[in-house]
Amino acid sequence: MRHINITWLCMVVLSWTPVHAQELRLTLDDAIATAAESSLSAIKAESSYLSGYWEYRAFKAERLPSLTLNLTPAQYNRRIVQRYDSDADRDVYRSQQAYYASGGLSIRQNVDWTGGTLYVDANLDYLRYFGADTYTQFSSVPFRIGYSQSLVGYNAFKWDKLIEPLKFERKQKELTYNMEQVSEEAIRYFFSLAQAQAEYDLAVKNLASCDTLCTIGRERHKIAAISEADLLTLELDVVNARNTLRNSEITLKRAMFQLASFLNIDKGRDIHIALPERPAFEVVAADEALEQARKNNPQFLSIRQNILESRRTVDRTRKESYFNVSVNASVGFNQVADRFNDVWHNLLQQDMVAVSVSIPLVDWGVRKGKYNMARNNLDVVETSARQTEQSIEEEVIMTVNDFNVQGGIIESAEEARGLAESAYEETRARFIIGQSDINSLSLALNRKDAAEKNYIAALKNYWLSYYKIRRLTLFDFDKQQAIK
Repeated sequence: MRHINITWLCMVVLSWTPVHAQELRLTLDDAIATAAESSLSAIKAESSYLSGYWEYRAFKAERLPSLTLNLTPAQYNRRIVQRYDSDADRDVYRSQQAYYASGGLSIRQNVDWTGGTLYVDANLDYLRYFGADTYTQFSSVPFRIGYSQSLVGYNAFKWDKLIEPLKFERKQKELTYNMEQVSEEAIRYFFSLAQAQAEYDLAVKNLASCDTLCTIGRERHKIAAISEADLLTLELDVVNARNTLRNSEITLKRAMFQLASFLNIDKGRDIHIALPERPAFEVVAADEALEQARKNNPQFLSIRQNILESRRTVDRTRKESYFNVSVNASVGFNQVADRFNDVWHNLLQQDMVAVSVSIPLVDWGVRKGKYNMARNNLDVVETSARQTEQSIEEEVIMTVNDFNVQGGIIESAEEARGLAESAYEETRARFIIGQSDINSLSLALNRKDAAEKNYIAALKNYWLSYYKIRRLTLFDFDKQQAIK
């Protein structure tokens, strides 16, 4: 189960230094950490784990001795009953009033490897009749020990001992798996806002630049340095830049709201994204990733669980198709007396042995049909398991291959961004002094904007690939340790 580190959370909150009262600076690490602690997806993952945790606790409790107190404090009967009158040699109806009370303690212990149940119990009963023949009786069983066992039947305890620990381990792995999935979602929302923020910043700069260039163009048009068509193009650029700014502002607010909603934080604050630096992770070996996936991925545990459950069904239906023999034996002491003190003296031995046999004679093939159906289902589950394993392994390999080239893509995108920025500034400067035309300037501007978007997209793809590998393998390749 996850534990909230209060000190660490305080540091995260303090790192969100607002530029003004309503602005929140958010890094990628902050977004991932906040999503893991407060997002509804994380809460849902934790709740799913807790259901499995308490299910496993119940299984463990069933393996321990159980102590039960059974009480009937009062039972009163007043009725007409049929009795035989030996003097008259006939049955007669008589009125009867009786008060009955009982209490008992029972200890039961299931035996996993045999499938039987060992029990120890003690009982005390009280009976009092009212009427013409009023009398009182006590009956006691101070001690009795017994054992019940199905000799050739299905042993549910044995299969539960194999399956339940595996189910709980899968729940633990699924919690980690789901939390890594939450991190991936946080990355998507984070970079969606980063992209929207970058487009908005570019739109603001482009509008200012277009205004400046249009002003310069008007002055140059007065001296016939540029044509009327070029001036109209510059004015059109201003209108388009203004519309682009409005649209980008809408997109920015939508992305900001979506991220705040996912992180489950105040939606009224402006969030300012701080892009992460270019990462310095080395490549991940596909063989190592496959090894960690087979060891940690909960889907592999789910496959094993499904196969075991199918085999359990085959075992149960096979044994139910045969005859069943069960035995129940106990030994103890009991006594009956009119007074409470006498019921504990001169105890008599109480022995009980019961053997039950159930033999199916004619069921028109129902049991055989269930067994064959269970066998066929097992074949289907095993075939599906192999297909699922292949699918997971292919996904791991493809994700690793994608990740290993992302570092080079980021480096190229960063270089392209710098070149596009320099080319635009050079073209803009040349346009101002009349050495470049409007088409070259527009082309340089478009290249600069595209390079900025491509760089953010490259960062997004890198981090998504990295956290997808973490999710598929539940292994941190940067720290070289399993994720828990």
